[in-house]
Amino acid sequence: MTNITIFNIDDNMKNILQDRAKKNGRSLEEEVKEILHQVLIENQTPPINIVNLIDKRFAHLGDFELGEIKREPIRPAPTFE
Repeated sequence: MTNITIFNIDDNMKNILQDRAKKNGRSLEEEVKEILHQVLIENQTPPINIVNLIDKRFAHLGDFELGEIKREPIRPAPTFE
């Protein structure tokens, strides 16, 4: 477990944290841990899945398939002689 020290915290912010900790029946340290947990872990948005976004965007069109695109043969590499 890592220790974190915060210097020069505003007195008003410290008082607000202490009041909040007292209201929630926690120590100041436990309150700060809970706040960090809520902000950093609980409120994370899931990563964007581009496939799901595209599927939602075009869902109103129904199922369809695009035809195969015919390809040209590979051209020979140029020679610079």
